[in-house]
Amino acid sequence: MIEGKSVRLRALSAEDLDAHVRWRNDPEVVHWATGGNPQFGPVTREALASFHEVRLRDDPRSECTFTVEDLADGRAIGMADYRDLNPFTGRATVGITIGERDRWGGGYGSEALRLLLGHLFGACRLRRVDLETWSGNERAMRAFRAAGFVEEGRRRAAVRVGDTWHDEVLFGLLKEEWTA
Repeated sequence: MIEGKSVRLRALSAEDLDAHVRWRNDPEVVHWATGGNPQFGPVTREALASFHEVRLRDDPRSECTFTVEDLADGRAIGMADYRDLNPFTGRATVGITIGERDRWGGGYGSEALRLLLGHLFGACRLRRVDLETWSGNERAMRAFRAAGFVEEGRRRAAVRVGDTWHDEVLFGLLKEEWTA
């Protein structure tokens, strides 16, 4: 468990499935998390249960999904993950989604991201962390920049949102930038 001032990152549990089903079937959550990618949602409970079962067995040496929990009430409000962790290159990719709309804009995602970065640069001794979003998600890009991430590139017109194409925006953060 990794605890901050308003949220904690805790191990994913079987009891989190209902919240994940709700988030992945919420069109607004899917829109902001992925630009509306149908591979993220909507999804049936049965399909997500299979995926969830696999996530419960993740090897934290290469990937891990955390539940973001609000410390005030113990409620699961989102998820944070890392994947493709490579100890040789000291690199991983992260993702964060706050699924509870009433927690949007309150700094919960930013704090969860900082906690995850502290874990990866500290306990996991990584050298670099990557993430990406789509160019229409200005709120996420502001949060990433505020955490120290640097925009490193774009894949032009790589994300379709409805009938409009957006860039996929690639960000990176080096350990010395994090500690500065």
